[in-house]
Amino acid sequence: MFCPNCKRLMTPDRAAGVWKCSACGKKVPLGRGVEVGRSTPAGREMAVVDSKTVTLPTADELCAKCGNTKAYWVLRQTRGSDEPETRIFECTKCGYKWREYQ
Repeated sequence: MFCPNCKRLMTPDRAAGVWKCSACGKKVPLGRGVEVGRSTPAGREMAVVDSKTVTLPTADELCAKCGNTKAYWVLRQTRGSDEPETRIFECTKCGYKWREYQ
């Protein structure tokens, strides 16, 4: 979600139940739908995305904190470009994050 004040990317704070802007501090409730637009030759299309919709891939990984067996994952290039990516996991139940270096 983008901040309505400064137009920067907001991050979810699940503990507080809000989207929070790191630049200006604006807070928006998590349950609110988010409008996402993209320009097209015919005009502007709008879609409403619910903040509870999960778009990250999941893997069967064991969470060391709560014992849950599902986790979201993303790949990030944390080292040099000639090194393999780092896989970052987040537990689907408790939100605990950990890394796997390949």
